[in-house]
Amino acid sequence: MKMSTYEQGDYVKVEFPDEATGIGEWMWLRVEACDDKNKVVIGRLDNEALNDYDGKVELGSQLVVSYAQIREHRKPTEFTKQ
Repeated sequence: MKMSTYEQGDYVKVEFPDEATGIGEWMWLRVEACDDKNKVVIGRLDNEALNDYDGKVELGSQLVVSYAQIREHRKPTEFTKQ
């Protein structure tokens, strides 16, 4: 059985472009599921958004993001290493 590109519990840093200002925002998403066929990750936002996004995106929001938006991938243990 082939393992998914991203596994449940992993963290991915996702870029959210802002068409209005041209200045993107990067946020961590904790992976809940991965769909390699459609190249998307489903997860929960693990930090507060700096931009407003009309109140639609906040800590804990469930999002579906394209692999194309992912800039970094870490296992949960990488955040707990001293």
